[in-house]
Amino acid sequence: MSFVVAQSHFIFGVRTGVRNNLCFFDEQTVVFPSGNSCVCFNTVQRWQRFISGSERSQGMRAMTISSNRRYLAVSDYGERATVTVFDLQHEQGRKRKVLSAGDMSVQEFICIAFSPDSKYLIGLTGSPEWMLILWLWEKHKLLATLKTTNTNNPVTQVSFNPYNNTQLCVSGTGVFKLFRYSEGALKPSSVAKVESINFLCHTWMSEHRVIAGTDTGRLLVFESGDLRREVSMTCVQGQSARQVEVKKIKDANVDEGPSVPSITAILSYSKGFACSRGPGTVFLFEQTDENGYRKTREIKEDKLHFEFLSQSFHSSSITGLSICIRKPLVATCSLDRSVRIWNYETKVLELYKEFQEEAYSVALHPTGLFILVGFSDRLRLMNLLIDDIRTFKEFTVRSCRECAFSNGGHMFAAVNGNIIQIYSVTSFDNIVNLKGHNGKVCRIEWSLDDSRVVSCGVDGAVYEWNTQSGKRESESVLKSCSYTGVAFSSDCKTILAVGTDLTLKEIQDCQVLREVPADEPAHTALAVSHSGRVVFTGTSSGTVRAIKYPLPIQKEWITYQAHSGPVTKMVITYDDQFLLTVSEDGCLLIWKTIDKEGKGLKSNKHIVHTEEILITKSDLEEKTQHMLEMKMRLEELQMENEYQLRLKDMNYNEKLRELSDNFVQQIESLKTSQQAMKTEMEKQECENQQNSAELIMKHSKELKDLELSYSQKLIVEHEKYQDLQQKHQRMQEDYEKQLKSAEDRKIQAVEELTKMYEAKLQEKAEVLAQCQEDTEQKISVFKAIIKQAEEDEERKILEIQTNYEKKMKTEKQTNTNLKGKNSIMAQKFISLQKQIDDRSADINKLKQERQRLLGLIRSLESDIEDLKRQISGHEKTSQDKDHIISCLKRKNQELEKLKFVLEFQLNELKQKTEPLQHDISVKKERISQLEEELTQTDKSNAQLKLTVSELKLKLKTRDKEMCKESQKVKDLETHLQRLKSDLHNCVGFIQEPKTLKDNIQMIYARYVQQTERVERTNADDTVQKALRHQCDRQERTVNGLKMRLVKSAEEHEKVYTKIMKENMTLIAEINELRKELHLARTQAKDVKAQLALLKKPKKSQPILEEAAYQEPKQLGVS
Repeated sequence: MSFVVAQSHFIFGVRTGVRNNLCFFDEQTVVFPSGNSCVCFNTVQRWQRFISGSERSQGMRAMTISSNRRYLAVSDYGERATVTVFDLQHEQGRKRKVLSAGDMSVQEFICIAFSPDSKYLIGLTGSPEWMLILWLWEKHKLLATLKTTNTNNPVTQVSFNPYNNTQLCVSGTGVFKLFRYSEGALKPSSVAKVESINFLCHTWMSEHRVIAGTDTGRLLVFESGDLRREVSMTCVQGQSARQVEVKKIKDANVDEGPSVPSITAILSYSKGFACSRGPGTVFLFEQTDENGYRKTREIKEDKLHFEFLSQSFHSSSITGLSICIRKPLVATCSLDRSVRIWNYETKVLELYKEFQEEAYSVALHPTGLFILVGFSDRLRLMNLLIDDIRTFKEFTVRSCRECAFSNGGHMFAAVNGNIIQIYSVTSFDNIVNLKGHNGKVCRIEWSLDDSRVVSCGVDGAVYEWNTQSGKRESESVLKSCSYTGVAFSSDCKTILAVGTDLTLKEIQDCQVLREVPADEPAHTALAVSHSGRVVFTGTSSGTVRAIKYPLPIQKEWITYQAHSGPVTKMVITYDDQFLLTVSEDGCLLIWKTIDKEGKGLKSNKHIVHTEEILITKSDLEEKTQHMLEMKMRLEELQMENEYQLRLKDMNYNEKLRELSDNFVQQIESLKTSQQAMKTEMEKQECENQQNSAELIMKHSKELKDLELSYSQKLIVEHEKYQDLQQKHQRMQEDYEKQLKSAEDRKIQAVEELTKMYEAKLQEKAEVLAQCQEDTEQKISVFKAIIKQAEEDEERKILEIQTNYEKKMKTEKQTNTNLKGKNSIMAQKFISLQKQIDDRSADINKLKQERQRLLGLIRSLESDIEDLKRQISGHEKTSQDKDHIISCLKRKNQELEKLKFVLEFQLNELKQKTEPLQHDISVKKERISQLEEELTQTDKSNAQLKLTVSELKLKLKTRDKEMCKESQKVKDLETHLQRLKSDLHNCVGFIQEPKTLKDNIQMIYARYVQQTERVERTNADDTVQKALRHQCDRQERTVNGLKMRLVKSAEEHEKVYTKIMKENMTLIAEINELRKELHLARTQAKDVKAQLALLKKPKKSQPILEEAAYQEPKQLGVS
């Protein structure tokens, strides 16, 4: 069995933090760093060539390309920084040379540059050295080193003079220097005094001129290293014809306010230079004369449409990765709050959407039509539409770090802390909760038949779960290891896991079968091929390892340089053709899995990719309507074009006729003129022949005359020459005599002068000796005076130091005391302010309660009056009481009905508030409906409160009546006791009939009226019992209504809070849509204004008018 090899195929992402990280190799190929390598990307044919970095490198810091576009230099930082030079013309980017700083300990090169002839390479080291190192790189020779500045002034850029190989320019914070390489060393040629200026970039304009950009948005012009003038940036777009004012400046007046955008990049071209000023803004300047520049154009990102060379990438760590079966799609999510859908076959970004929350995990449905994304607030299930990713279901799972669809697509698992929740995709119900992990769950994976799920966590546990029963089938716990990746083998019989213990484990039936030990760094991710031939692992250093399966006993694997950060996720496609890896560096790397022979892997499964896409009905209708409008527009344009073509044909035919007539007339006129010219030519030829003969005769005569005259002149001149020669001989003899006499005189004068000056020298030497003695005496006296002065000054300085130290101590003590007092006062002030705020809040609450209680008192007073009237009715007849009781029963029934209606309305409200509609108009109507229903419920609640207060008052009145009746019963009992005592006394007078009769009459007179009252009370007892029974029933109903009221109020508060939250989200969405509408309107206005400028109606150019007529409509449609 041949071993499987991974080959870098394509990468999505750019490595940030690398200086000059984008270079053009040719018109179609771009070179940029991505992951742990440099990529040559052909933007037309869409292929990539990888130039892998060094294995010991800790990362790239800078890169540059030579002027002949052949060599690429990359600087790597580490314990000993190096610069590697690659040959780009070689197919695999052959490594030519690896340059170092020699014996110096350099950790990084922050900027590198090639010379114009590509022979020399300059490197600038980082802090604190800031050294310039010059190499003759082809011979691997270090030519010179030089320290550019001190630690307080960092350097940002170094560049060669494009017109001179030996001249360099260095710029930075308070640094602008020119250096020249001569006599085997780098020597400063000029140093500008710019201590207060922070230079961010510079460019060479000519052999002696450099333009530099600062952090305060200024363009400074240097001539031969001296600051001469500044190019003003005040020219507004539209005034490009006017020359920009150039003014001379001084070093002291260079600083500006920090509000001005800085110039971050500057580049020269044939006519002038271009510079970037702030985000998304580029200015173009052209040279007007030797010293002046004018701004010709201002390019802004929001006004022009820029196209991506490849596509947009993730700008932060990628946290999620997922693939599907039915489509060649890859889904990724990142901490940059975006979700992206890539096509790994066509190498294109299919869909892209940014969200307000960070995305932690992502899972693609096997059909490729749905996506599950775990955000910081909840888990969302979304539709992948033709041009959008739209949410249609949300789950209350916060910060879901891992989620996965089953292979059948009918279920999905989501991690909620240390719990794995399994949901149904069809009913969205939570089927099973898998509990058992003590720490956060890091990875989950489904088996092929979806009957099992394997999970691993930080707690060092690997569990295998049954998805139907929710029970653990097997487990393996190693508390010293926190697992980061887990996967089933190809036959789903064993489990493979990696973690922080630097081993790859194979687990079966709760036991570790094999362990493959590894060196640093640790494994972070894991992927198993479906053919079961290889296992791929990702590490914390960004490398990828390919390990043969079944696992070997020894350390046998192949390591590939992949990413510049830890590998977070990796997955193999279902046909085993591609390996996909993502990392914290924000890059998605596509690997091609092949044999060692270079052939692709053969999979047993035949996977058919579908081309279906989802689209909403409204979008379809809009597109069909747009198509109809475009068809109508096309027909109209065809009719207009045909009509205009006919008109043009007519016009052109008429013009052709006119031109043919004109040409015929011109030909005839030219023929007549040609004949006339021929006759004139013949005449002129005859005249010329006669004139030439006459001139020849005249010339011969003049020549003869001149020869005679010049011969006579020569004879005369010869005679004069002889006379002058004789005079010259005489003069020479006289001058020789005079010279001899002058020499004799000079010799005598020199001898006299030497004697005079020697005498004077002796005198002066004596004077000098005396002066030296005087000076020595004065110097000794002066030194003594200086010693005394120094001693006095030292004493004074010591006294001043002691005084100032005492003052400093006292001031420090006072300072500390004041600080302590200040902190105490600040705490007191904060506490007092809090108390004031609390008191004001309490006062406001009490005022609100007082107003509410006043309203209740007024309502209760009116209720009391009504109850008084009802009591008077009760005293009149018992029938009225029965009637009131029946009315109360009816009211109770009505309240029960109202409660049922309210519960039904609450259920309807819950059903309405769950699905959010996307159209703003429908949301507004729904909000109004909810507000109306809320007002109704408030009214019903107010009515219920009033009824409860009425019943309470009735109960109080009934209690008073009961007290009165109990007093009556007590009175009757006392009367009965008295009657019994009187009768007992009468029994003693049985033998005396008269006295007995008198006593009985007395008793009759005393108790007959009271007996009548007792009979009446006995008759009223039945009524009172009925009243008591009804009162008890009313009390029970009132208590039940109170409980129901409390429950309904709680439910109402819950519904009200939900509605308020939904209202807030809806208002936020409406505000965002309004902002987008405003932006779209402003863009439409800008487009209309540009079109109005572009439209120049001309009769001779109707085709241009048609194009101008078509463009605004197309823009409006888009």
